[in-house]
Amino acid sequence: MDADNKPKGPSPHYSLYQRQVFRKGGEQGVLPSFSVHPQQLQDSTKKKLNDRSYFYANSNAGLGWTDHANREAFYHWRIIPRMLVDTNVRDLSVNLFGHRIPAPILFAPIGINKLYNPEGELVPAKIAGELGLPYCLSTAASQSIEDVAAANDAGAASAKGHITGQDNEKAKSPRFFQLYMGHDDDVTVSLLTRAWNSGFDVCMLTVDTWQLGWRTTDIDIANYVFYYPGTPGNEMGESDATFMRKYGNELSCDKGTWIDKCVWHGKAHTWDKVRWVIKEWHHISGGRPFLLKGIQTGEDAQAALEVGCAGVVVSNHAGRQVDGAISSLDALEDVVNAVGGKTTILFDSGIRTGSDVFKAIALGADAVLVGRLWVWGMSHEGEAGCRHVMKSLLADLDITMTVSGYRSIAEDVNRHALKRCPQGTMPEWPRTRL
Repeated sequence: MDADNKPKGPSPHYSLYQRQVFRKGGEQGVLPSFSVHPQQLQDSTKKKLNDRSYFYANSNAGLGWTDHANREAFYHWRIIPRMLVDTNVRDLSVNLFGHRIPAPILFAPIGINKLYNPEGELVPAKIAGELGLPYCLSTAASQSIEDVAAANDAGAASAKGHITGQDNEKAKSPRFFQLYMGHDDDVTVSLLTRAWNSGFDVCMLTVDTWQLGWRTTDIDIANYVFYYPGTPGNEMGESDATFMRKYGNELSCDKGTWIDKCVWHGKAHTWDKVRWVIKEWHHISGGRPFLLKGIQTGEDAQAALEVGCAGVVVSNHAGRQVDGAISSLDALEDVVNAVGGKTTILFDSGIRTGSDVFKAIALGADAVLVGRLWVWGMSHEGEAGCRHVMKSLLADLDITMTVSGYRSIAEDVNRHALKRCPQGTMPEWPRTRL
């Protein structure tokens, strides 16, 4: 690949990362220490981690059929390549809640990152800042809101040339806060206030996980890290003055107090509570966007719009909540038909490759969330592993755009770029092993 005299465009030439890897191998004999083929990456991650760490992010509900459905749905949509299109300058950038981001990819919220690296959430927050991609922090994090914000800013400050533009003066890079809402309103308001003060200017409430799904691989090893001594998981609560004032004594006697009262409490909320928390967030943030994460129907997406949400995240929690549910990609069609063009639609659950990103955008998503990929990367080599996986995904998307003949992710990638092929069965690993 000729890297000289490449015209500058709205997005970085992510495809050059391929050349960088090739040249490093050819000239220095240095090869990547792990594969970024998604299935090989998952397999090698299992060898890197103990079972408790691995299954925290990789267990699925029941028999894993929803997780399988997520991947199978992508298999049945095929990209239609176009030839002799001038794709020398590609535009992968999108506008998202006042942020101009260089590619339609967000770091999905995943909790207890210290299970994968001692630095925990500081690793993906820093890499997201470097890349100018939005970072979503989980309420179940193993670092404080404030420390994660600092890491995200440090990553952004070290980067050169990413195009992120934003309205938020409190942050150098876009960052969103994912809320698991307990039933203590004082703690909820405290978390939201801390998030806003730390530069998290979009809030997304997860609505599919008041109660953890039935995950047999976790049941088999009693995998609930919050109840074990000497393990991470309470850092968000321990760093919250309101929570500690009200529950600190209880937490000293019962390590599960934070998670049981404020995260996965098992007591469902309703639309009335959503109205309340939107009002609180808007009061704290001056009206910044509020989203619901976990939407799977057009009816719920329309209801979210009516109560004041600025967007929805189409997600089935990566197949970890309801076994035998529809794929998130199939749900996307229903949501787009209901509210497409009226609100922002993000997609989550099942993204593994650049072509997956392309397909989700073509089917109506404005951007996608990626989670397990960066977890697998940081499990191998911390910052370097997380960076390698995410830069590889960006290169994959960029190369997919140019070799299939699509110049702009926003203008050219739409339903006409795909054909649905319902026949056939998705090959199972290891039959697809290279």
